[in-house]
Amino acid sequence: MASRATSETRRAQRLLLEALQAPERLPALPPADWELLLRVARRARVLGRLESDLGRADLLGSIPPRAADHLRAARNVIGHRKTLISWEVNRLLWALKGIDVPLILLKGAGYLLAELPPARGRIFADVDLLVPEERIGEIEERLVERGWFKTQIDPYDDRYYRVWMHEIPPLRHQERGTEIDIHHRLLPKTSHLQSNPAPLFTAARALADPRLRVLAPADMVLHALVHLFLEGDPDEGLRLRDLVDVHDLLRHHGQDPGFWAGLGPRARRLGFERPLFYGLHHAQRLFGTPIPPDVLRGLEDAAPAWPIRRLMDRLIHLALLPGHPDHPSRLAVLARWLIYVRAHWLRMPPGLLIKHLSHKAWLRFRGFRKRVDLAQLDLKQQ
Repeated sequence: MASRATSETRRAQRLLLEALQAPERLPALPPADWELLLRVARRARVLGRLESDLGRADLLGSIPPRAADHLRAARNVIGHRKTLISWEVNRLLWALKGIDVPLILLKGAGYLLAELPPARGRIFADVDLLVPEERIGEIEERLVERGWFKTQIDPYDDRYYRVWMHEIPPLRHQERGTEIDIHHRLLPKTSHLQSNPAPLFTAARALADPRLRVLAPADMVLHALVHLFLEGDPDEGLRLRDLVDVHDLLRHHGQDPGFWAGLGPRARRLGFERPLFYGLHHAQRLFGTPIPPDVLRGLEDAAPAWPIRRLMDRLIHLALLPGHPDHPSRLAVLARWLIYVRAHWLRMPPGLLIKHLSHKAWLRFRGFRKRVDLAQLDLKQQ
């Protein structure tokens, strides 16, 4: 029974990876495999990506009609979310008119407004902003005046965000229901990895509207990898979609003069060599991302010791790839939990981590919350 489950899981993962690597082969996929592929792709949040790839190759008419219907439905959802996010950014600029502060769009909103490849077929959840920490109070106050409100969380969680974290509690618009996450750095203040945000603001690039910016290409790749490998969810694990973003960014910006030569040194300056090592290794391993060999060799000293490297390769693989919907894997559950624990360990010093988790456990014991969702509170993701 276990061997059959393992075989089915590998089959599901192989279907998904081959679909992402070579979508032009999908018209030849047997009809019996399409149902499994769609289920796994939906779990990995890449249905829209498959639709985009097939649409660009004019192949949607060459796959089973029911499969094409699922993909078109994903495209419609994504189109709607793109409209919502674009309008939310428009309203942000209206609300913050007169406040002279750099607004850096992070992740999905940044990809969308900068018209970068990762925006293609990608679902969008909310707007993430990076602003100077000293201006957050002013920005938050203005947004609350203009229709956004602070989500209801207890005083401990509010202090947790504002004192220790890299962002304030999310703001939600009272009519549209869309959320804005306002960051002042890429990692929590308590993180083992230092994340001085000043170089990010200096290198950021302006968009068509000069009030908006996105991270420089190398910084954008590094942020995506920090978001992927230094966070985690005990239920969902690591997000394959985020590694697809990195694959797209590397292929796109890898053509820019000086990009590859500057990527490693930039990671060292920001303290993100380890996430970059993992990201390049797994992007090449899963997607065949073209990466110059000298770049990989230059990061060998950022790799962990051999036993830890082997263990992390296994854990990341288990936590990153979706399993078979009908054959859940206990090993994958364990891997997701260990990655989640690792994320918390890297976010806080041991004393603070014990205090934080003890407080959460006490609240649960006292019945203040039926379920304490640390993934939502501590590891907010797009």
